[in-house]
Amino acid sequence: MAFPDDEEMARYGTRHDEHPDDPINESTQTNLLPMDDLSDDSSPPTPRFLQDQSSYRYLKWVPLPIRRVGKAIGRWARGPDPPRVHEIKPFFPAIQEAPIHLLDKYIPKRRHRISLLIGYYFLWALTFALIMRQSTFATEIEGWGAPGNIGCTNTYWVPGNRCGLNGNDCRPFNGSGFAFRCPANCAGVMVLNPRAVGAQEINYRPLVIGGPSMEDPSPIYRSDSFICGSAIHAGIIDDIKGGCGVVSLVGQHRNYQSSSRHNIDSIGFDSNFPSSFTFHSGTTCEAKDARWELLLVSLTFTVVLSLFTASPGLFYFSIFTGVFAHVGLASDPPPHGTTVGLVSNILGKFLPAAFCAFVIYRYMGVRRTLTGLTAQIEKTVLWLGGCWVGALSNYTLDWIPIQRLNKHDLNQQPGAYLALCIIIVLLVIIFIKQIFYFQREGRLIRYLGIYGLFIGAILISLLLPGLSLRIHHYILALLLLPGTSMQTRPVLLYQGLLIGLFINGIARWGFDSVLQTADELRGDAQHNSRLPKVSIPNITLGQNVSTISFSWLEPPEPFDGISVLVNDVERFRGYTDEGFSSDEEFEWTKDPAIAEPEYFRFSYMQGPNSWDYTKAGIWNADGSWTVMESGPSKVKSRELDGEVLVI
Repeated sequence: MAFPDDEEMARYGTRHDEHPDDPINESTQTNLLPMDDLSDDSSPPTPRFLQDQSSYRYLKWVPLPIRRVGKAIGRWARGPDPPRVHEIKPFFPAIQEAPIHLLDKYIPKRRHRISLLIGYYFLWALTFALIMRQSTFATEIEGWGAPGNIGCTNTYWVPGNRCGLNGNDCRPFNGSGFAFRCPANCAGVMVLNPRAVGAQEINYRPLVIGGPSMEDPSPIYRSDSFICGSAIHAGIIDDIKGGCGVVSLVGQHRNYQSSSRHNIDSIGFDSNFPSSFTFHSGTTCEAKDARWELLLVSLTFTVVLSLFTASPGLFYFSIFTGVFAHVGLASDPPPHGTTVGLVSNILGKFLPAAFCAFVIYRYMGVRRTLTGLTAQIEKTVLWLGGCWVGALSNYTLDWIPIQRLNKHDLNQQPGAYLALCIIIVLLVIIFIKQIFYFQREGRLIRYLGIYGLFIGAILISLLLPGLSLRIHHYILALLLLPGTSMQTRPVLLYQGLLIGLFINGIARWGFDSVLQTADELRGDAQHNSRLPKVSIPNITLGQNVSTISFSWLEPPEPFDGISVLVNDVERFRGYTDEGFSSDEEFEWTKDPAIAEPEYFRFSYMQGPNSWDYTKAGIWNADGSWTVMESGPSKVKSRELDGEVLVI
């Protein structure tokens, strides 16, 4: 007669003709409590039911099937015994190991190799310094002197309302100019928060307003345009090489034309603005941004070093230092006024970065990945190549439509969510693959524990009141690098890419805070504050002067004033403690002979600060009024990657 539990009893090594309390035969004790061969304990063997349940005595509340599955998963996670340590066996070893054999043959002594390495470092630094020094020179422009260095986002008319009422803090509006010099790659610098220009809202494009027109071939740009971007649009400088020129203020202008020139689409504005600038043609100026020549130098020296270096520490720290210097001084330098100031900035960042580099090498898997690696060509292509791709992310990864990992940017940038989903899918695939690699090496449980701590810290950070988590370049690299602690070909690529991202993040932006306040993350984006309620204006059309007047309700608490923009220029500030009343009006006049629209925006004020402005109401050229749409607009600009604009 068969018992219903025969199969289960057989699985535990028992038979139904045995009593549960019978001693277990030694031949069936493979998965039970081991007996020490040297023990002199002569007591009877432990009954089967006690031995079988001893490992579960703290988990009796867990159902038996779940315990079995958990035990099986635990056995799998512990990996094989002995573990299988991954090691790269180079393709065509005779070719890949040839550089090492050459050194062993011709420079076998250690002191000679050290001397050669010191000379190599010296030649590398000297070549880099000479080319960089040559790139700092620019010929003087007759009548204007030597060009001054400016950044890609420099403007005459500063962002927000910092030019003051009627723009008085940004005077003069005409009659002045200077010789300037722009770096390369300014055409890709965009505004990353909506910028109001008339009735338009500009985002994710260069801030260049105006240009040459059919009537006037001289390029005229609004003074809040990026000077370097406008110079590229006008053909004064080259985006790839940078260049120099002369810019001059020409005062009020109207009807700024839009056009597409030199891969920049300028923005049109069909009204007037009090300050404009143009560029002098016919001036002779020679200046060149040498970042591409410096890239060739850095690539050459790092490739040669990678091919002829078998020491993991020597390779890693040499590459880290060289690439860090290149990013900070050439390919993606932080804002600076002088070369001396730039060098000081980079040295200040390098010291803490070098400490992080040691921790990454010693405790995050880089040493394990590079130790014993003799595939010199594969190391150079995968690890060093990936490092350069990450370090030059402002070029190599600029096509990905994600500038900042926050909800505001993802919502407003087309394609950002699709790109983020693709990146997440790729990371999940890589993560699953790395799990199997770690399992084979018997290190899966330990590294799952490390990432459990990471995830716990992230969750705690998300719950902190008043602070928001921001994942920077260097934070992303530090989070993912422990998962590359092994020696496989994919890991060479992943690890090099992450090291490059870490270098780019620190050399360009520094150790920015991981936890930031809502205001820091918002920058100059909308605050979603209350907007003034403005009545339909009174319009009087005359032969010589036409007027438009507005009235509004008294500002609610905590606001104490009203700001009015006309054509993106602040023209009025009124405060309640100055006799402000609900029936007081703002009046604006214009010449009816000038048939052009004018744009009005209104904002509450709190002290000297203005909050969100309304969208533009339009006083059309024919004298009619177009009511403003609901919701806020923006009048400020922002630099690439959301960092603070320095002017």
